[in-house]
Amino acid sequence: MDLFLERDDDPATREFVDERNILSQAALDTPAMRADAEALQAMMERDDRLIMPARRGNWLFDFRRSKDNPLGLWRRLPADQDPLPNAEWETVFDLDAFCASEGKRWIYAGAVTCPWEPTRVLLRLSDGGSDLTRLLEFDAEAKEIVAGGFDLPAVRSHANWLSRDEICYFGAIDEFSATLSGWPRVGRRLQRGVAPQEGSILYEAARTDVYGYAFVIDPALGDAVIDDASGDRRQIHVFFAGHQIGKMSIHAEDEKGALRRLDLPVEIEADLNRSHCLWLAKSDEAVAAGSLVLQRLTPFGAAPLDAERRIISLPADGRSIRQFRLLRSYAVWVVEDRLVPRLFVLDLSRTDAEPLEVVLPEGVESVSFTPRFADLQLGDDTLWVVGQGFLLPPTRYLLDLSEQRAPLALKEPQASPAYFDAEGMTSALLEAVSEDGTRVPYHLVLPKAFRTGELPVLIYGYGGFAASLGPHYSGTTGRWLEQGGGYVQAYIRGGSELGPQWHSVAKREGRHKAFEDFVAIARDLVKRGYTKPSRIACTGASNGGLLSAVMLTRYPQDFGAVWCRVPVIDMTRFQQFPAGRAWIDEYGDPDDEEDRRFMLDYSPLQAIRPALQQRYPALYIESSSNDDRVHPSHARRFALRLEQAGHRPLFHEFGSGGHGGAGNSAEMARRTAIGYSFLRGAILEPR
Repeated sequence: MDLFLERDDDPATREFVDERNILSQAALDTPAMRADAEALQAMMERDDRLIMPARRGNWLFDFRRSKDNPLGLWRRLPADQDPLPNAEWETVFDLDAFCASEGKRWIYAGAVTCPWEPTRVLLRLSDGGSDLTRLLEFDAEAKEIVAGGFDLPAVRSHANWLSRDEICYFGAIDEFSATLSGWPRVGRRLQRGVAPQEGSILYEAARTDVYGYAFVIDPALGDAVIDDASGDRRQIHVFFAGHQIGKMSIHAEDEKGALRRLDLPVEIEADLNRSHCLWLAKSDEAVAAGSLVLQRLTPFGAAPLDAERRIISLPADGRSIRQFRLLRSYAVWVVEDRLVPRLFVLDLSRTDAEPLEVVLPEGVESVSFTPRFADLQLGDDTLWVVGQGFLLPPTRYLLDLSEQRAPLALKEPQASPAYFDAEGMTSALLEAVSEDGTRVPYHLVLPKAFRTGELPVLIYGYGGFAASLGPHYSGTTGRWLEQGGGYVQAYIRGGSELGPQWHSVAKREGRHKAFEDFVAIARDLVKRGYTKPSRIACTGASNGGLLSAVMLTRYPQDFGAVWCRVPVIDMTRFQQFPAGRAWIDEYGDPDDEEDRRFMLDYSPLQAIRPALQQRYPALYIESSSNDDRVHPSHARRFALRLEQAGHRPLFHEFGSGGHGGAGNSAEMARRTAIGYSFLRGAILEPR
């Protein structure tokens, strides 16, 4: 049996990992790999990169890694100055020095802003890149850790401020405080110096839920742009109970302090401000799936929501809402029609207002936005908007909605430097036809020159949990393109790139559709004459690791190489680990006989065939020892079973980095470079 590999502290597990790490190191640590690592690290540490600052008080803040600070510096700049790379940025928090003083590796994961004192924050510090997060109170005005301030243990946790001196803390500090999937469910009121378990309980999600979350809307903060007729300015406490990934109930306190569930469907995404709720329907429960709906919040002495619902974006075939957000007095959202983006805004202060479209620059393949202020309750109606493409470096624009002039235009562009020479490269949006006749879009990015029918191409996909992929500029991808490789991003079912149904049809017993979509893209590349199967590699991480493993075991003849990262592999045991219980709604329940049957139909661990019966493509399996989301035993057991069947996979388990591969700049660069070294030997170098 190979279940000993689930025990991280078993000497046999460490021996297994160490032996295979030595083998993969010997095979993949080459001069070309080291050159890639050096180049990728230099990209991460560039001084002239595009900056996306967040305003807190009178300062703009930015986090960056550099050659001298590979873990990173948190910096600030006076808010009246342009946030350019060569501005006089001032160090606020040196993470490298902090880790050295503590003798422990922390990874910066953001900061939670106190609306009542915006330069007072809770630093989010991940334990080595894992999901375990320490919350540390920091004074960004004085540039120091707050003596006697909040310093909460590294567990799965999050928090929001209730006042200058209190927070609402959700931490999986014990069995009572955690859901069955290990995420925090109990929200406690905490003051400085009070132990987490001693805080008074404000909110509780069910043990069977996935998570709990809460925040406060305070109409007394800033200038109230929109007030209700009664002038009621009491705080609004909002509590989310996440029943499954993508399914939730939202509650708000009435005038007596009692939680009241808002009259909303369960399958939604939602955002709230002091006056409105904006939500995206992911089922047909109340309105057609894919509708973006706006509702006004009423005075909380009455019903929490008016019955009237205004659909501000209608669903259509191939349409998705890529992003949406409520500002102080505007709703903002990005619509994509078969991956082509459009940006809209709506004035909340006028009941008769119609959506206005923002004019986008030519050639932009994707658009995203973020508010300028770190906390919207203190912010205004200005946004940073970023446009980019696979071959188009991102450009940051300012969108000031207070001007209220149509057509709305982006201004003050600041472009990122180019990270690779894209001259002669091309990007095209194509479609493949899946097994059931569905048209599946994908982007193909071509290098400057290649031999027809011999293009080495790397296909990336995910295809699950409604996660949407989109075009983005990447120096990492550019490094691959410069070496003569082609790159494909696959928009397969299981994601929500073409709307909510694009996801729902590939859940549970429909999961096979995601796999059929992905291999259809590989075959389409061959049909179009770009390449041949032996020159095609695929990769993906997490659920994408499952995807790439299925390509290996189900469609080995269609690929020349598989790079499988932090994968879900054993569909009969994923629920045995706490985080895996959150995936049952997506995959099915292995303890249910009917569900188990359709999961076993594709589960990579059980699908392995002996080498005498089936030759597999070259395989590199990548994992992390401190991955607490997808346990590394999935990858370990997959490697061992393949070896026992006579195959020769490469396996490497990194000692840190967690599920997302976080670390300092050198570690992250090396991790990618090792994968590229595998691809170079498998499909890139002439044969």
